[in-house]
Amino acid sequence: MIEQIVTDQELRAFATFFDGKRDIVLTCHMSPDGDALGSCLGLAAVLRQRGKRVNIVTPDMPPATLSILPGYAGIAIATQKPERANVLLRHADGIVALDFNEPHRIDRLANAYTRAKSPKLNIDHHLGDCRLADITIRYPGMSSTCELLFRLLYHAGWYDDITPEAATCIYCGMMTDTGNFSYNSNRPDLYAIVYHLMLKGIDKDAIYDHVLNAATESSLRIKGYALADKMTLYPDCQAALLVLTSDELKARGFRKGDTEGLVNMPLRIPGIRWSTFVRQDPEYIKVSMRSTGDFAVNGLCQEYFNGGGHLNAAGGEARGSSLDEVIATYLSILDKIRNDESNRTTEI
Repeated sequence: MIEQIVTDQELRAFATFFDGKRDIVLTCHMSPDGDALGSCLGLAAVLRQRGKRVNIVTPDMPPATLSILPGYAGIAIATQKPERANVLLRHADGIVALDFNEPHRIDRLANAYTRAKSPKLNIDHHLGDCRLADITIRYPGMSSTCELLFRLLYHAGWYDDITPEAATCIYCGMMTDTGNFSYNSNRPDLYAIVYHLMLKGIDKDAIYDHVLNAATESSLRIKGYALADKMTLYPDCQAALLVLTSDELKARGFRKGDTEGLVNMPLRIPGIRWSTFVRQDPEYIKVSMRSTGDFAVNGLCQEYFNGGGHLNAAGGEARGSSLDEVIATYLSILDKIRNDESNRTTEI
């Protein structure tokens, strides 16, 4: 039994949003991960099954590890075909924003998205107050946007429209946003959803092997270098920091997706419960955090790095700041943690 968490009002709003609309555009955040792309491709397959014309527009190139997902080859990528991406948004009957809640998260598509006059629907699982659509369905307690999407489809009575292709994409998003169900995944009915997706004929082992188990040569070299030479441990704060500059990435043939999962690796060290990975990209500095137990990283990313996320998995971006400034901010957080610990009294 899959509990109905979304309200009846939200289900009606979701289902009726597509009424009378022929051309739908789906979009997601820049540097699409498995959840962003999986929710777009999964919903696209369902809507096509229901007779809609659907286009997916992404701000930039999705990682090659997600090429296993059905529909990957048909995505309109703004960095490659900016005019096509803008035209699709401008002429859509309806736009669905998946897995983001701030306009800046779609980077170069932000202007075209906000200026588009068509009705907009936002489906997301991140913390935040921004309303960037006419209808917003947001549940930060969900493990992934793909989980939320499945619940909407299932309780709206659209389960029969979930094709094997759609199920593959939805499962991929749930799998990747939980680290193969190793965090944010303790609710029993999450596995009822997996069961219903498997009934559609997905090959979950193949999805895992291609998306999370495969690695490029450049990915292995980058991760090996980062762990051997660029990891700093702060045992007194139970913390680990990984930093890679754009020059270091370029020298090792960096491609999108090559650092996926790197931030989780220091958590394997006994005594480390908080891991931070700082990556210098050409246009901004990406900050990713992971933690274990009750150590909350979403608040840190929101307060210091213009981001957010979940208790144990969050991220943010620093625009207009140097790498040294970002590291200085991180070190100031460590000092604050140390100060809080030193001021803590023990009750007897």
